[in-house]
Amino acid sequence: MIDLTIDGSVAEVVLNAPQKMNALDEASLAELGRAYAEAERAGVRALVLRGEGRGFCAGRDISAVDPATDDAYGYLAGKVTPLLRAMSGFPAPTFAAVQGPCLGVGLGLAIATDVVYVAETAKIGSPFANLGATLDSGGHALFTERLGAHRTLDLIYTAELMSGAEAVRSGLFSRSVPAEELLELTRAKAAAVAEGATGAFLASRELVAQIRDERLGLWESVENENRVQGELCRGEDYAEGFAAFQEKRRPRFTGRRAPARRG
Repeated sequence: MIDLTIDGSVAEVVLNAPQKMNALDEASLAELGRAYAEAERAGVRALVLRGEGRGFCAGRDISAVDPATDDAYGYLAGKVTPLLRAMSGFPAPTFAAVQGPCLGVGLGLAIATDVVYVAETAKIGSPFANLGATLDSGGHALFTERLGAHRTLDLIYTAELMSGAEAVRSGLFSRSVPAEELLELTRAKAAAVAEGATGAFLASRELVAQIRDERLGLWESVENENRVQGELCRGEDYAEGFAAFQEKRRPRFTGRRAPARRG
């Protein structure tokens, strides 16, 4: 469930499925896109994105996914990437308040937001080693740019998660605060920015994006992630990882990768 409230010139979008750490299925992705579109129509001058409960967003909701028929490429390229592009182009400054898990697609939501404030105890990284899948939604580009290749692969191989405080020290996001201060800080910053020269702020966003994208090829990286995930979803380990998650047991991986799609 996605909630939207508008208070004056500031919109607040809430991922409101705390019982599953705000994990997103296709329906909730579409609902999230509609909330952003509605906020845009309302002409807000700043937007806050947050998650209800103990987590920001644990990523894709895979609780009912059948890996035998799953189309990971279709989900990512057809559903997630268009949403992230729309979010990153929202015509007002955007802020995210991140607490608890921020993983997979959830990490992508943060990447697509202008300014990210995190709780010191937030959990950020790549849990996909336990699913036979790979980091997606722009995670490779973000991690490699700001952490370097060695640290990126360390996090991916081990599935170890960084705390919010460590993520900020590493340069991933803007600042970390105690969890109980996070939402108040984010709302206050968004409200102040909404009263500022938001047109100039958006010009700065465009300039930053030009510098970043020309160097990193962000969307090319996202498309590469989509393609690789689409290949992995046809492999044995992907099926085993999903089954183990759903059956609440340790996965037994083979390490074999599905052949690349031809044509």
